[in-house]
Amino acid sequence: MKARAAILVEQRRPLVVEDIDVPSPKLGQVLVRVLASGICGSQVGEINGVKGPDRFLPHLLGHEGCGEVLEVGEGVRTVKSGDRVVLHWRKGAGLESVTPVYGSSIGPVNAGWVTTFNDHAIVSENRVTPIPSDFDPEAAALFGCAITTAFGVITNNARLAIGESLAVFGAGGIGLSIIQAAALAGAHPVIAIDMFDNRLELARSLGATHTINTRTADVATEIERIVGAAGVDVAIDNTGNVDVIALASRLTNARGRTVLVGVPPKGATASISTLPLHFEKRLVGSHGGECRPDVDIPRYVRLVRDGRLSLAGVVGRRYGLEQINDAIADMTSGRLAGRAIIQFATS
Repeated sequence: MKARAAILVEQRRPLVVEDIDVPSPKLGQVLVRVLASGICGSQVGEINGVKGPDRFLPHLLGHEGCGEVLEVGEGVRTVKSGDRVVLHWRKGAGLESVTPVYGSSIGPVNAGWVTTFNDHAIVSENRVTPIPSDFDPEAAALFGCAITTAFGVITNNARLAIGESLAVFGAGGIGLSIIQAAALAGAHPVIAIDMFDNRLELARSLGATHTINTRTADVATEIERIVGAAGVDVAIDNTGNVDVIALASRLTNARGRTVLVGVPPKGATASISTLPLHFEKRLVGSHGGECRPDVDIPRYVRLVRDGRLSLAGVVGRRYGLEQINDAIADMTSGRLAGRAIIQFATS
């Protein structure tokens, strides 16, 4: 069968949207019709080559989405044809398959265990988790990375306690979700830090009690004004900027935790004082919030259905697949506040 896909052909160049040939699902694989996909900063990093040269080009992208299972390969037991599923990059239940290769007019196109910038995808069984058939696809797509990462950062990495203070550096899709999770967990104050007012305004609506625009205010001065000279209990960096990482660590108090979510470019180093780490201060790297998709996603579905969690504000704008390069440009320029969602035709 044919599918429409956005392909990374060359780093630091726009994605190429064209038809691909979809193979039949093999052992441990699931054929999914993708309904919606988020765009994560990780994909922007892949496009820009922040981790160095890409030896798998050309290849497909996308690691958070929602879709409908059309067919399953041999050995698949956790999902079946007709199931609505979240597509996620963290390993869940089921088999881990080999990665698929698609055909196209430009030759073979590689893919990982999950891709979502294509309207039909071959996905490894352990990268899909079933959800109720009537669950909103846009909200479900956010469970593929933004929400599961954010909630995992708060509960698993930061181990945030009720009433602890929190500073979030970078209020993009992940940062906004972290702010929402922190508000649910009872953090206070919750400080959003970004260079774009539209993102800070959205952060306020999702639970931030204070905002700091780095273009118009000194972050250290404002943090001290809000929480005192000791610093915040938890600082979370989503930017991957080594100067911001150093600042976040410095503004975390002596018994606090600095959590690194954003990934710096290959070869970049941050300069921090390590002496406090020998006492009670901690510096923690996060890998998707250490979430367990098959365990965590059903819990978050219940929160949404019971009205305890609303994801409407996290979505910034919707695009068609043919507009994906516009969506990426809107993200990187700061024009977009909230998550960019790619909507696929449902017919």
